[in-house]
Amino acid sequence: MTMQTFSRRRALMLGAAFSLAGPAAMAAPRAKLIDDSWWATGSGGDPDYGVWAEFLKTYLRPGSDGLTRVAYGQAQSDGADRALRSWLGQTQQTDPGTLSPAAQRAWWYNLYNAATVDLVLSEFPVSSIKKVKGGLFNTGPWDEDVLTVNGVAMCLNDIEHGILRPIYRDNRVHYAVNCASVGCPNLKATPWIAATLDADLNSAARDYVNNPRGASVSGGKLAVSKIYTWYDEDFGGSEAGIIAHLKQYAGPDLAAALGAVNGIDEDFYDWDLNGA
Repeated sequence: MTMQTFSRRRALMLGAAFSLAGPAAMAAPRAKLIDDSWWATGSGGDPDYGVWAEFLKTYLRPGSDGLTRVAYGQAQSDGADRALRSWLGQTQQTDPGTLSPAAQRAWWYNLYNAATVDLVLSEFPVSSIKKVKGGLFNTGPWDEDVLTVNGVAMCLNDIEHGILRPIYRDNRVHYAVNCASVGCPNLKATPWIAATLDADLNSAARDYVNNPRGASVSGGKLAVSKIYTWYDEDFGGSEAGIIAHLKQYAGPDLAAALGAVNGIDEDFYDWDLNGA
């Protein structure tokens, strides 16, 4: 790793330490490419997601409140954590540079989400992912090197803020990666795949925007997830940009309510574990 790459990564890590620390957060990680080598793409299709697909099918618990929870305890009891960890080791042998752009994005999303679930399982029971690694300040695991891709040790923040956001510049990434928290968009019930990537991203956006965890209007006042204010640079860089994004995916009732608001009155986020 070059000194320049190290410096970029260090900047991401410092930003993340502040952004994920809770109500006193100062700034979210900026989208900044960690190395030009990650631009490479090929023509390959989706790798094997069989183990990950089976895990999702078996241990996700969709709720009537629109929140999908994960049966971490059951997965641990069944030994599914060992199977997931073995598959994670195998899929890290994939060279993302050989995959088509859509297959590459899907692979990064699946890698990020499976690694996050594995991190929770490794220390379960916990009440929040912020209590997994992160030292005395409970900053969570996002800056810990937990993966190795193409011989490069990397953390979850490297994937999201150092590769996905700066390369693809698609704000729907925030609906694709899951941080194992109640406040986060749902963990997708099946693996992300290239063929349906765009449609699935739009569906995930609609699901979150139209759930109170994403946005709601009450008494003419707009409350939104902190995801939108933490990463406002991805949503137009202003409250008006965030509202425009919400309108793009809002259902009829929310869209009508958004038409009567001019700004954001409250932002919120629930760091409780999304456990069943």
